Amino acid sequence: MKELAIQRIEQQQKDLKQNSAPWYVGEQLKDICCREPHSAELIAHDLTVADMSIVNAEKKIKEWADKNKSDNCAFVPPPIAEDILRKFYGLKSPDDNSAKGQSEGSGISLDLTDFF
Repeated sequence: MKELAIQRIEQQQKDLKQNSAPWYVGEQLKDICCREPHSAELIAHDLTVADMSIVNAEKKIKEWADKNKSDNCAFVPPPIAEDILRKFYGLKSPDDNSAKGQSEGSGISLDLTDFF
């Protein structure tokens, strides 16, 4: 699912100027997808909806920046941008125990003593 989410992000990024704010939203979403497979599934689904595009997600971040600018300068720290993206896409917090259990429990267990 991670690959599908990244593919959909990159498809939207093709229509954007590289290094633009919406383009970087895509980069931040890719990071989330790589860290959290359970979030990648939601992102992959949401990106099929026009209102959930990375351009519209960036607009939410810009709203925060406009409300919090100082001396005609706006900056959104990465943790705040990620929180805005999590709310926009309905993603669980990475600290959420159920989210952690989901990603940690999906691996393969191997006992190296079986080889001796």
